[in-house]
Amino acid sequence: MFLRTELTMKNHQFGRITESLADELAELRTIRFLDASQIQETDPKKALANLLSRAFSPITQDAHTLTDRFKRLLATDEVDLATFFERPDLKLTPAVFARLSLQLLAFEPEVDYDLDQPLTAYASLQLPFFEVQTFQHASDVWHAWYHLLTTHTKHGETYLDYLAQLGYFRPFYNVTTQPIFFNGKAQPVFDPHSLIREVVYVEAPLDSDQDGQRDLLKVQVIRPQVTETGYRAPVLYTASPYHLGTNDQWGQALTHQVDQALTEKPVTPAATTSEPKPSSVAPLPPKRIPAGYTQEASEHFAPENGYHLNDYFLSRGFAVVYAAGIGTRGSQGFRDTGSVAETLSTVAVIEWLNGQRQAFTNQCDQLAIDAWWSNRHIAMTGRSYLGTLATAAASTGVDGLKTVIAEAAISSWYDYYRDHGLVAAPDTFQGEDMDVLAAEVFSRRLDAGDYLKVKSAFGKTLNAIAKAQARANGNYSTYWDARNYLNQLSAIKADVVVIHGLNDWNVKPRHAYQLWQGLRDLPITKKLILHQGQHIYINNFRSLDVTDMLNLWLTNKLFDLDNGADTQLPAVLVQDNVSPETWHTYPDWPSSAQAKQTLYLGGNQLSPNPGPSQTQMTTYSDHLPDQQFNHYRKQIAAWQHDLLTDELGSPMANNRLLFKGPKLTQDWYLNGVPQVTLTISSDHPFGLVSCQLVDFGPAHRLTTKPTLLAKNQLSGAYDWRKDDLVEFTLNPQVSPYKMITKGHLNLQNQTSLWQANAVNPGQFYTVTLPLQPTVYHLPAGRQLGLVIYATDFATTIRGNQPIHYTVDLTKSRLDLPLN
Repeated sequence: MFLRTELTMKNHQFGRITESLADELAELRTIRFLDASQIQETDPKKALANLLSRAFSPITQDAHTLTDRFKRLLATDEVDLATFFERPDLKLTPAVFARLSLQLLAFEPEVDYDLDQPLTAYASLQLPFFEVQTFQHASDVWHAWYHLLTTHTKHGETYLDYLAQLGYFRPFYNVTTQPIFFNGKAQPVFDPHSLIREVVYVEAPLDSDQDGQRDLLKVQVIRPQVTETGYRAPVLYTASPYHLGTNDQWGQALTHQVDQALTEKPVTPAATTSEPKPSSVAPLPPKRIPAGYTQEASEHFAPENGYHLNDYFLSRGFAVVYAAGIGTRGSQGFRDTGSVAETLSTVAVIEWLNGQRQAFTNQCDQLAIDAWWSNRHIAMTGRSYLGTLATAAASTGVDGLKTVIAEAAISSWYDYYRDHGLVAAPDTFQGEDMDVLAAEVFSRRLDAGDYLKVKSAFGKTLNAIAKAQARANGNYSTYWDARNYLNQLSAIKADVVVIHGLNDWNVKPRHAYQLWQGLRDLPITKKLILHQGQHIYINNFRSLDVTDMLNLWLTNKLFDLDNGADTQLPAVLVQDNVSPETWHTYPDWPSSAQAKQTLYLGGNQLSPNPGPSQTQMTTYSDHLPDQQFNHYRKQIAAWQHDLLTDELGSPMANNRLLFKGPKLTQDWYLNGVPQVTLTISSDHPFGLVSCQLVDFGPAHRLTTKPTLLAKNQLSGAYDWRKDDLVEFTLNPQVSPYKMITKGHLNLQNQTSLWQANAVNPGQFYTVTLPLQPTVYHLPAGRQLGLVIYATDFATTIRGNQPIHYTVDLTKSRLDLPLN
């Protein structure tokens, strides 16, 4: 027999822990795969039949139907499982168990593995081996079965989670009052269809709309039914300004014009490096005096459009809380992107959950309600703005926040909307800025009556934001410094998981890198996962057990279960950009085993050897014909293609410098921050520099977006919300290049982000431009390229000005971090 397809599927399980046989048996009894009668069994085949009957119990408990199910499975390549159980001459062997396991795990015979060689499939599929050499006793079967339950199926979930989707844990629903743990993780033993959904209004220590009363924040609570009878639940809290609606059309109308000229900035006499001093503010209004206390909410809500990771944990004994924050629908106050007030409103919900702040059943009666159902252990979850607020909350050191899972989170708002002295938008959001985002998420506007009362006052807030963000300047300032969470990282007490895409050009990789550097020396546990995606979630990937890992993590942090999560999960986990479904572990980022490779610029080449000593000058322009400029404005992909193509006839040939190294004779692994040092002049009293590092060479590269493998494949509980199974796959089309990373710099900010220097036309300046951090595998046979240009149509303002730049190649270089 032979495999008919080339196998690329790989299984990476970092959340699976090793238990003693005694603990395995105890846990199998806890989840009812063993009972007092079965534990007396000694015959391996009978023990296996008993376990399979339990596994198939959600489907059938009829003996004849069960036998029919057995007939559909092969024990050997010639005997089905029903016949195998009937024949005493056939013994249970590792090959038989492996063949059966692969079928139960949904791997396809003769496609994913060879029926004749099931044991070899464990290596090729990277499945953890069950480590039984001979099945002499039932205990050997129980150990192998425990192992099977914790192994991922072809569809990216543990076999036990797959059984849970079929309904295995339904008999637990009406009798379970406390969480049940298996392999160190909480199991779906609570009925997700009987969840309690209620609304409270948390009083924040703010009066951001200056109406003379503290802001009340609408909070949506989803908790297990068993909290009504004494169970106290840990909480997953997602702070999402988008949760209750957005003002997309208003945001579009406020979007700034980016097709405008770069201008000379006033020279700053000296760099400002001090943090902003607190400004005088109006005294905070007194707390509301409760008219009474209750444990019953008066407002409820229909099933929400939630976050799949949170959904997964709702049947596992966790409560979930969503809050959109100040200035959103149903809440009071005003939005001010990245402000201290925004952070305080996020933290206020945590303080209510840990018993330190009051909330009310509505905005009128002042009937107080506590989070009496909470065990005071809170985690924050979410991506992008959601993860950003998790980082912000953690940076306050608030009590009760045990961990944050910050996915694609902003660590400094300056680095989101600016880059080294330039206005630099998150890609695909050209023209957005702090004021635009504040307006987009000010969902109080969606309730006309509420908005009428605050329209004028919030308009003044938007004007103040627009002035403070200083789009005409681009310098770092006290405004941006107050919105830089990196300044407060030393206060963090919560353990942190950072998840980020190495191809995320919305929240760029610098955010994760800076956060990780700031966390490195703190006395907390921290983990980092870097994937090949853009601005996405990755808990539904086939190749990595993200959900299982986070279950291990959250069970440890919020239930205080000693499951070894801190040491079991790798410090740094990075997805390979060449081999599909491949992940690598590192002790740190950048890797400690690092060397610097310097490449020099000469002609159109990158070389490890310095060029001739005589000066070599080369020039490029930032001006394009109007028709070409307008085309690129509307078709940014076309601009990127023309920028990187090395054909002599490229429309961008005069608007960029392109340098390519020789074909590599061995693989290179970039790990860290590449830096470009240029000696450059502008013929204007201002200028900007952009650089891209490029992987050149025809290849089938990973898709830019995850490939859909199976629709609605994942849920983790019976008849519950489902998520798609996805994975990065090799693109069937050959591509000639891929951008690795890039960066931008305003020539007037060559010495400091705070300070604008003079740029004398024609005078050369040596500037160092750090590109976005990366981890990148560059295979042998490829060529590394560097592109130097000015306007970036996806990121910077676009003035189409007749600015000419000259680069002294003999004094310019590229420094690469390799490991």
